[in-house]
Amino acid sequence: MLYDSLLRPLLFRLPPETAHEFALRTLSFGLSADSLRRAAARRFSREPFGVLERFGLKFRNPVGLAAGFDKNGTIARGVASLGFGFVEVGTVTHHAQPGNPRPRLFRLPQDRALVNRAGFNNDGAVALVETLRDRRPDCVLGINIGKSRSVEIEDAVDDYLASFTLVHHLADYVAVNVSSPNTPHLRELQRADRLAALLGALQQRNGELASKEMRPSLPLLVKVSPDLHAGEAELIVDVALQTGFAGIIATNTTTSRAGLRSSPETVSACGEGGLSGAPLRARATQMIASLRRLSRSSLVIVGVGGIFSAADAWEKICAGAGLVQLYTGLVYEGFGVARDINDGLAEIARREGFRSLDEAVGCRADQLAAA
Repeated sequence: MLYDSLLRPLLFRLPPETAHEFALRTLSFGLSADSLRRAAARRFSREPFGVLERFGLKFRNPVGLAAGFDKNGTIARGVASLGFGFVEVGTVTHHAQPGNPRPRLFRLPQDRALVNRAGFNNDGAVALVETLRDRRPDCVLGINIGKSRSVEIEDAVDDYLASFTLVHHLADYVAVNVSSPNTPHLRELQRADRLAALLGALQQRNGELASKEMRPSLPLLVKVSPDLHAGEAELIVDVALQTGFAGIIATNTTTSRAGLRSSPETVSACGEGGLSGAPLRARATQMIASLRRLSRSSLVIVGVGGIFSAADAWEKICAGAGLVQLYTGLVYEGFGVARDINDGLAEIARREGFRSLDEAVGCRADQLAAA
């Protein structure tokens, strides 16, 4: 393939964040012309299972782009034309912020992984709204919101509410990021008491805005860490159900470095940050299965972590994911990855005798939760 033989070797010669910025520019400008966008859509659009309904929204396919790739919404329209059923932009914060000092993104090619400690670098919620006003993608749009670094953890609720109030009218759903390892103390918001206060306040604001605008409330999802203990996961499920959240995104990156093939020196040179990619696959899959069981299938689980192929996505679906997302897989597999995964999922479903994707969701949750 062209990406494997030519483009990826060239991109991987660049520093990781430089390569990422080049990809953003390519998608922003290269697919900006209507003729190119229509051609890309004809080539890459995939609806292998017909229209899927999840938390009241209709998805043309189950494969989405995870938050982190397009923080400021500049390429949401272009990347949607690559065959993704949904695009999640962000993480965006109420206040614009530069993030952590560079370098802050690292590759571990031997592990097919990335380490990042970007720290929610973004232009802020106001700028995101201005950008998306003219660049909204032709698919389901999720907006992922997080805590501004300048805001103390005790004031986090108001900070999230400010972002939510700004972005809600453009989003099809909003994801609440309380699990990035790269913002100090952020994961403290996964504690049951703090999480209940945050999710409850967001749901209340959600209802107020919906009533004012005479429309249904937005589906809200919470994004969790793969490093949770069983008891912590159970409490998060309880809070999500009690506050009427629609689903859980599982999972964010991990701080663990267990089982890596790269040399200790290479791993150490990356420093702190969240690990994504193939080493996260099994951990994320087990978390998905556990959340599926804990919620008794009452929450939609969006599966993220180590998805590079249709087989990877299928395992997440069998664990209990009604939708899947990827980021690192796009870096390693190239712009055709959504097309390939969707085609592969349709083939696997036929081979395994499933008439629909919904029949497969959670079919191996008990087995994979115990793995």
